[in-house]
Amino acid sequence: MSKQSKAKRDKRKKLQPKRPINRLNAQQQVQNHAVLTNEEGQVVAAIGLQGTEWLLAIGGQTMGNADNPIPMLAMLKHLSNVQEKEGRKVNLEYSSQLQQLIDDLAADEGKTADEYLTQLVSEFEGVEGEEGEEGEEGEDAETAETAADAGEDAPVADEAGTDAAADAPPAASDDKPQA
Repeated sequence: MSKQSKAKRDKRKKLQPKRPINRLNAQQQVQNHAVLTNEEGQVVAAIGLQGTEWLLAIGGQTMGNADNPIPMLAMLKHLSNVQEKEGRKVNLEYSSQLQQLIDDLAADEGKTADEYLTQLVSEFEGVEGEEGEEGEEGEDAETAETAADAGEDAPVADEAGTDAAADAPPAASDDKPQA
C-alpha cells in the first residue's frame, strides 16, 4: 500500500454524493386521502395510504387497516352524519383518487357514486339500530337477572324476627380472620 492511499480514499469518499441511511422496518409516509375535521379545523378521523395498505385513524390512533378503503370511507361518512345529527359541524373531504375508486365500484353496480356511498352508509345505520335495540333488551334482561340474584342472596328473617345472615358462618371468600 502506498502512503497516499488513505488520502486518495478519503478524497474519493468526500466527492461521492451523500446517500440516505436505509433503516430496517423504515415506515413509509402516510398519504391522507380522506379527512374528517370538526368546526375548529381539528382532524377527527382520517383515511390514509401507507405503501399498499389503507389505514383508518380516529382521534390520532390507528384503528384499523384494509386493502379496500371504501368501507372505511362509508364509516367516516356515517360518523359525519351522526355528528351533524348531534348538532356538531364537521367536514369530510376526500381525494380524487378515492373518488375515482368510488366511481369505479359504483359503475360496476350500475349506480352513481352518491347512491353507492349512501347505500354503504345505510348499512352502518342499520347495524347501529340493531345494536341499540339488543342493548336495550339486554339491559332489561340483566336488570331482571340482577333482581332475581339479589332475591336469592338476600338475608331471610326467621320466625323469631332475627336476621338469619347474622347467625350464618362467614363466607368462604372472606380472607380476613374472624374473631
